[in-house]
Amino acid sequence: MIKNPKSLLGAAVAFALVGGLSLFGASGAQAAAKPVDVNTCYNCHDNTGPGSDIKAFHVRGSHASINCGHCHTETEAHVRNFNVKPVTSVDQRTCGQCHAEQFNSMLQVNWDRPPKEEKATPTGRTSRYDTLMRPHGFTKEHAEPRSHVFMLVDHLLVDRAYGGRFQLKSWELIGDGAAAQAGAWNILYDVEPETNNQKAFRGQVATAANPVCMFCKSQDNILNWAYMGDPHPKAKWDRTSNVVDFARSLNHALNCFTCHDPHSTEPRITRDAQIQAIVDRGEGTYPYDKEKSKRITVEKVEFRDGFRAIGLLSEPDSNMMCAQCHVEYNCNPGIDAATGERVTMADQRTNLMQWSNVFDFNRRMYEDFKFIDFRNAVTGADQMKIQHPEMEVFWGSKMEQAGVECKDCHMPKMVSKAGVKYTSHFQTSPKYHGYENTCLVCHDDWTPERADYTIHAIKNYVRGKINKAEFWLAELIDTFVRAKDLGVPESVLAEVRKHHTEANTHWEWWVAENSDGFHNPEQARESLAYSMTQSQQGIALLEKAIEERRKAIAKLR
Repeated sequence: MIKNPKSLLGAAVAFALVGGLSLFGASGAQAAAKPVDVNTCYNCHDNTGPGSDIKAFHVRGSHASINCGHCHTETEAHVRNFNVKPVTSVDQRTCGQCHAEQFNSMLQVNWDRPPKEEKATPTGRTSRYDTLMRPHGFTKEHAEPRSHVFMLVDHLLVDRAYGGRFQLKSWELIGDGAAAQAGAWNILYDVEPETNNQKAFRGQVATAANPVCMFCKSQDNILNWAYMGDPHPKAKWDRTSNVVDFARSLNHALNCFTCHDPHSTEPRITRDAQIQAIVDRGEGTYPYDKEKSKRITVEKVEFRDGFRAIGLLSEPDSNMMCAQCHVEYNCNPGIDAATGERVTMADQRTNLMQWSNVFDFNRRMYEDFKFIDFRNAVTGADQMKIQHPEMEVFWGSKMEQAGVECKDCHMPKMVSKAGVKYTSHFQTSPKYHGYENTCLVCHDDWTPERADYTIHAIKNYVRGKINKAEFWLAELIDTFVRAKDLGVPESVLAEVRKHHTEANTHWEWWVAENSDGFHNPEQARESLAYSMTQSQQGIALLEKAIEERRKAIAKLR
């Protein structure tokens, strides 16, 4: 294993000593590492033209002594003909050769967190989810998250995404983190490899996946995807690509370069919709804290004449890194709120970070983006499908204001058995790192038992409010059915649909948010109370109209 070689010569010697050190390219194929003359690379990848900052990045960072051949193979043909691209490793094992502790921690499986745990069950987060969210694909399967190493596998496997096309080779592999990291196709197989059409391969499934989904689950595609997923001559994939073919091209979940620039090692973001929100739309890193946004900034750096872009952080900020996925975003077709026309994947709004908290969300969707996800199957109300808005919930919370970041609770500093201090990349709940490494670092007068007790008090309280908001939403829908059957005027139903839209967003926001409101319990309570009030106001309108309709019917008899 190479341990921080101090020079290019040292790197070359280390490569030679291990005699056949392995790298794993984008295709998943194994290739032997071969040092190259970096000056040959710098002849083209210099810092003299727009979007060609590779040399500048490489020489200024702690990877300056790492030879290009460590991550790029088949370079000879590329040097002879620049149109022949080298193989660039996207496999985390490449980084793991030097960063063993981080790599091994990333492969950890949380054995205490049940896999395939459906949210929409009586013991889950919401027992009436399927009733309230019809006809959305999430009603087919909406499972709790598990270890990050399974992100891609679980996406390919879930019943709502590919119609059951991709299946486990064996249920015995469901917890094999090393196999999942080495490649999703070690665990999964394609039911019908000779076709690439989206269709149902079993009962009670959906085919809701699209190319934008993959930008969180894996960035194996980073060199083949233009900024925002727009069609581009240099891009193999775009938002409108065949999603089955795209899925088959992926192997690894949560690549290291998602957060760490591989040339300079600087903290970065690669999620294009996030760069768009922060830089292109000018909303900043913390849109509800302008002073913090001035301190923590993102520099958009374009490559290959604007084909690709990354966002360099002015300082390490794990909130921004985690927000690449742990945030609400559009990743699907929808409905234009202004025209009622279908919004297809050709529209850039299908790759969108709204960058808004729950109280501004619906207004921004209607006014700024003019986008609706779907309409409720029973009431016809506009509905927004919320993803996992951990970042937006964390904004303005007591912990965020105190300077706490995601890493402090979910990726704390640890010490290996060999005495090496490192940042754990086992991104999981604080309790599984040991409260002494997380909560008790700040709450030093607490015991682990008290920390656990406090966390569960908050989560239990918020879950109770989620269930109450769910009850009133179900009541609203049931009352709507009675009213419509009785012939209540459309003018009343239209007004009630507005209440339904508001109530649903402020309920599902917390169903989708993975901390059960722990990240911001005050906001959770306020939002869920608002949901209940909106449902109750809608019910009151319906009941009044039902009574009036009954009296009118009685007069006709």
